[in-house]
Parts: sequence; C-alpha cells; structure tokens
Amino acid sequence: MTSKLHYTVPGMSQTDAKRVVALLQSRLHACNDLHLTLKHVHWNVVGPHFIAVHEMIDPQVEAVRGFADALAERIATLGGSPVGTPGALVKARDWDEYSIGRATTQEHLGALDLVYQGVIGSYREGIKELGELDPVTEDVFIGQTEQLELFHWFVRAHLEDKGGHLSTEGADTEADAAAAAAK
Repeated sequence: MTSKLHYTVPGMSQTDAKRVVALLQSRLHACNDLHLTLKHVHWNVVGPHFIAVHEMIDPQVEAVRGFADALAERIATLGGSPVGTPGALVKARDWDEYSIGRATTQEHLGALDLVYQGVIGSYREGIKELGELDPVTEDVFIGQTEQLELFHWFVRAHLEDKGGHLSTEGADTEADAAAAAAK
C-alpha cells in the first residue's frame, strides 16, 4: 500500500482517508486470513457431525471472500491501493496462525469460536473510530459485522448447552477452546 494518496473521495481530507484506508486494509487482511482458515476447517473437519459442519462452513467462506472484495474496492475508491498478497498478510497480522489440523467438528468449532471473537472484536473497534472519520466505510463495517456475528452464532450453537453455557468459556487459545469443546 502506498502511503501517499493521489486523490480521495470529495469531502474527505487526505489525513482521514489515509486512516480509513489503514482500517480497511487491516480488515482486508483479517478477511483473507479468515476465509482461508474457514476453508481449512472445511477440509479438515471429521466426526459424527461432519456433513453439517462441512456444509455450514462453505457459505461462510464465500461471504467472507465477498467481504474482502468489498473492503479492497473501498480502499481503491478512497484512492488507496489494496494489498492482498499472502506475504503482506503474514507480515501485518497480529494474531497467530490457526493451530488446529485434522480434528473433530467440536474441536474445530471450539477453535473457531475464538477466531470469530477476535475478528468481530476488531471490526467493532474499527466501527467506533469510523463513526467520525467516514460513515460510508462505517456502514460497510457494520454490515460485515452483522454477518460475522450471525456466523459466530451458528458456530456457538454447536458449543452451547441447554442452559446457554458455552463449552469454550474461559478458553484463551484455540487449542484450549478445541480441547474444552471436545469434552
């Protein structure tokens, strides 16, 4: 991504546009990582509820890929240059690589619970900042957050007992969440 914008949208300062582009780029990296992680889960999930989880994940993959495209196009609209290369993603991310390989549906869903918590939390932080900077981009973030929260609910429905307690409650790592969900 170039640090100098040659133009931006009418009514937005260069300074604000640069900050909005940075927020968009961070979510672009997160969405690229998330759709690859979800596809990894799709390929590596096993166990009694395999087909339900396998088929639940693919629409999430497609939606998150669409989110990445919308984020990249917004960056370009603001005069920036979206970066979607794997090396740039790895260099920029501040989260760990997804750590679960071939595992049961419950293990993967437990780990995905934490993945979604992180992604959704960072979107919500961006929403707070965008309210003042750019309500158009804020709207994009809100719409994507709504869908991510729905997907998170789909995952959590598999982890919840009839009393509403999550098997992953208190887990701090994907491995811990996977182990707790498998019990």
